[in-house]
Amino acid sequence: MKLSTRNKDACVVVFSGGQDSTTCLLWAMKQYKEVVAVSFDYGQRHKAELDCAKEITDELNVEWHVMDMSLLNQLAPNSLTRSDIKVQQEEAADGEVPNSVVDGRNMLFLTFAAVFAKQRGITDIITGVSQSDFSGYPDCRDVFIKSLNATLDLAMDYTFCVITPLMWIDKCETWKMADELGGLSLVRDKTLTCYNGIRGEGCGNCPSCKLRKAGYDKFVELYRNNN
Repeated sequence: MKLSTRNKDACVVVFSGGQDSTTCLLWAMKQYKEVVAVSFDYGQRHKAELDCAKEITDELNVEWHVMDMSLLNQLAPNSLTRSDIKVQQEEAADGEVPNSVVDGRNMLFLTFAAVFAKQRGITDIITGVSQSDFSGYPDCRDVFIKSLNATLDLAMDYTFCVITPLMWIDKCETWKMADELGGLSLVRDKTLTCYNGIRGEGCGNCPSCKLRKAGYDKFVELYRNNN
């Protein structure tokens, strides 16, 4: 397949339909002329995640693709892909990772997104990982992103730029970013971050919902109540 001319005005966004990736999608739309969103079907037990991704990209008029990564469900059993594994409600102990970790997920997602991007002549890949609120997920750390970026360059003899707009900000600042981008209500009401598959505010009990709510409450206290 002949590659198109490298497109520096375009990017690929790794998109789940959750708070972080939707904020990154809004950010990318301000930075690039062409934005393509890529989601992954990895056997997640809440397929509503993909429904959210489709609805949001439709509303924002963003090109959207879904890639089949269902093999992850067989290789790395966890509470996000197995209904017989209860989502861990408490934070993991020091030195341990929560049972919602899907081993290798971000590495595979970014690798497939990079292969896709290269075929389009795109170098920039946007992902919503954050070391500030990484919750024990090793593939959300900055050192991993930098390492994988170098590996992708070498593997495909192509210069990628994996961009992480949320890497050094917490959930409060992520809400602030969404607000500044004009997407606060979209992110608050239409995204799915909950491990139990409930949109918007979610179940309120899983670790993801607690982190999201704590960040939102802090955002309201610091930024909204003063306006």
